[in-house]
Amino acid sequence: MGFLHGIKTVFLGSATVTAPCAPVTPLVLDRPEGPRHCLLGIPTAAAAGKRPLVIVLHGAGASAEQVLGMAFPPSPLSVWLEIAEREHVIVAAPDAGKGGWSECFAGAAQVAKKDDVAFIDAIISHAVAVHNADEERVYVIGVSRGGWMAYRIAMEIPQRLAAFSAVLAGMPPRSHPMQPRVPLSALIVGGTGDRLIPYHGGKHWYALGFMEPVNSIEDSARVWRELAGLPDTPDRTGIPRRHPLDKTCAAFTLWGRDPGQLQVGLIRIDGGGHAEPSISRRYPGLINKMVGAQNGDFEIAEIAWDFFRHKRAARPAAQDLQQA
Repeated sequence: MGFLHGIKTVFLGSATVTAPCAPVTPLVLDRPEGPRHCLLGIPTAAAAGKRPLVIVLHGAGASAEQVLGMAFPPSPLSVWLEIAEREHVIVAAPDAGKGGWSECFAGAAQVAKKDDVAFIDAIISHAVAVHNADEERVYVIGVSRGGWMAYRIAMEIPQRLAAFSAVLAGMPPRSHPMQPRVPLSALIVGGTGDRLIPYHGGKHWYALGFMEPVNSIEDSARVWRELAGLPDTPDRTGIPRRHPLDKTCAAFTLWGRDPGQLQVGLIRIDGGGHAEPSISRRYPGLINKMVGAQNGDFEIAEIAWDFFRHKRAARPAAQDLQQA
């Protein structure tokens, strides 16, 4: 049994689900580029009021099904369905579709063909109108290229969000025209052993022409911290290690002490590769060999929810409402 379990872990990974998950239903929205697809996780309990909305963005080559745990390989972000059922949160997982996301590195021509920010904006409007989502509690989390998409959403429609998280994704360098102008709470996560998106910025030599140079993970967090006007006096805490033999370890740096106000968080995973941290959803060993080690000390979805849960979108000031 141990040998067979080891073989399965190497080739298939593992997913341990110990709590009820919100049921998933499909959504199709007509967009200028054609029908767009999304999966919605709606908690089974009747809503006592408006519910938070979390938009989960998959990485390159993946899908809405994969990121919600319905396709190979097991995704750590599928834990959001457990959170949805437990915390009465609506989860939306859109599909990038052909060509992937038109994210923060996409050119104007690509965006003109497929405006994914407008697609996400339409999902938010649908969730508010049909499922009683709370407009003041909309959050976005994306991994890898989905993290790049999360940056673009945060830069282009920050008024629609209360906070966002980019996992395993450095934002464009400061010399790039795509830069934020409006402060927003941000949780940035990266691993120093990431073999696809370098923690310290730039790009790996073997990426050739397949990807743009990125800002470092730490400077990506610094951009949002400076924009928020938060002093560089963070709280730093080590995340407890669960397995002494694990070659990775993580630490959480947080700027801003009031969870209901602007905060910027940075999770640095020393030795961590291009794999979202998770205790319960473990990537196959062969994938870890290719992209780097997966940390198993915490659930990225749970720590992101803790970061999101008390934050609300800023309301327009009274003078802005009078001028509108």
